[in-house]
Amino acid sequence: MTLASGAAAGLDDPGPDDPGLVEPGRGGGLREVFRRRHLLKLIVRRELRARYQGSLLGLGWSYVRPAAHFSVFYFVAGVFLGMSEFIQHFPIFMFSALVLVSFFNETLINTTHSVLGNAPLVRKVYLPRELFPVASLLVSCVHLLPGLGIVLTVAVLWGWTPSAAALGSALLGFALVAVLGMGLGLICSALHVFYRDTDKAVDITTLFVTWSVPMIYPWTMVRDTLPGWALDLYLANPMAVGVLLFERAFWWPTTDGTFEFPAHLTRDALILLALAVLLLGVGQLVFSRLQRRFAEEL
Repeated sequence: MTLASGAAAGLDDPGPDDPGLVEPGRGGGLREVFRRRHLLKLIVRRELRARYQGSLLGLGWSYVRPAAHFSVFYFVAGVFLGMSEFIQHFPIFMFSALVLVSFFNETLINTTHSVLGNAPLVRKVYLPRELFPVASLLVSCVHLLPGLGIVLTVAVLWGWTPSAAALGSALLGFALVAVLGMGLGLICSALHVFYRDTDKAVDITTLFVTWSVPMIYPWTMVRDTLPGWALDLYLANPMAVGVLLFERAFWWPTTDGTFEFPAHLTRDALILLALAVLLLGVGQLVFSRLQRRFAEEL
């Protein structure tokens, strides 16, 4: 069954709780996406197949890409700039941050293109258009898993053991970045339908994200270099906080424990998560308002 036929079948044969056809922009938003999980599954499967169609390695590229990124950053920062001598167990320090940054960047880029990339479906079949950004987020989650597997393997070899603090930090960091990416993705995917240079702004944003988090340098270098107000601004970046949480989860337990993280890191992360949820609500509102003209623009 193709995605279009599956969507049509789902609309022609509504379940007992299905409200039937609704005007675009008047649906249940993200709640309706999870009510139509069968369509979401079809779109995720289709995205994965399309991405690796004709590929020799298939999903194996999910391992090759993070390994390639790690190699470049490690030799530039760890070897040439000497960070491996300055930071204990630098490879796991950097890679634990890299997998999260790559997850956010991929999510933001793919969600931005998600509606425009599915223009034929948007024009021909009514389904919750939020399905496309959510599917892009889930595809990014699939690609995150191999990187996390590598991080955990290396961390265990260096003495990492699971603990409530480590797992809690990892879950909080992931939740913060995923909700942030989804909120921004909803806004950017809607704007990209009307302004085709939105993806250029997103590309520039991901460049700044990569270098504005403590991934190849410790946050203490920022603390010792910038004035207090600039440090506060740096630590208000949810991506920086998410990276610090991942480093606390996977890297810090493998060290001697003398490294100091920012005070009240967990509290600040919870505050930023609440703000990210608010941004997600704003993103849903913007998406709902603009999607009424998607078919016309496409």
